[in-house]
Amino acid sequence: MIGRVGVWALRGWSELVAITTLVGEATLRSVPALRGKTRTRAADVWANVHDAGIGALPMVALFNVLVGGIVAFVGSLQLRRFGAEIYVSNLIGVMEVREMAPLMTAIVMSGRTGSAYAAEIATMQGTEEIDALRAIGIPLFDYLTLPRVTALTTMMPLLYMYAGAVGILGGLAVAVYLMNISVGGFVTHLRGAVAVSDIVLGLAKGIAFGSWIAIAGCRIGLKAGRSATDVGHAATSAAVSGIVGVIALDAIIDVCANVFGL
Repeated sequence: MIGRVGVWALRGWSELVAITTLVGEATLRSVPALRGKTRTRAADVWANVHDAGIGALPMVALFNVLVGGIVAFVGSLQLRRFGAEIYVSNLIGVMEVREMAPLMTAIVMSGRTGSAYAAEIATMQGTEEIDALRAIGIPLFDYLTLPRVTALTTMMPLLYMYAGAVGILGGLAVAVYLMNISVGGFVTHLRGAVAVSDIVLGLAKGIAFGSWIAIAGCRIGLKAGRSATDVGHAATSAAVSGIVGVIALDAIIDVCANVFGL
């Protein structure tokens, strides 16, 4: 048992070191990438931007409009006990802007895009494309990891704003058609409830979540085996690791925001 615990601890430490190295390298290479001094191809970046941006809009919209409607419906049932149904707009605004929009969008992108990154790179391992890139001297980070991290980190704040707007619209529809709340009253209370700090916090979460999902997906793909089974395992592990990491990051950011009074 002691040996197994030691092996588990050493593997966990090695994985932590590898992920930390990827995060540091991505941070250090971001400025040269903006100056065009990396081996990253612009076509790869734009292809990943399109996939993580426009390609994800329908799923993000469906997910968040349903979440906004559910929050409005469940919240109204509780607020009705106190005769305060009008304040459901406050609940929807704060929940969507601070929590649900960035968190739910990140979960969707982890299952959709993070797992795809891991599967793509794991497939390249199996077809020996990774070995070929190493043999001809092309940096793997610049060619595989940096375009994906750049694309998802850039798109997540935009997807967050889109998801927040769609989620609030879903809550508005439920409030208007099921609780007979006027659109004007809903908007008035919403504007008073949502502060600029809430939006800034949501944007910060979007950037952090996007970076984590891309880095986790690329890392799991790079360490995958060469069989078809390993590709499936890599995709599953990337989705699970992305979701667990997003939830952990969300908790850490919320605690820090509370300490700073945000």
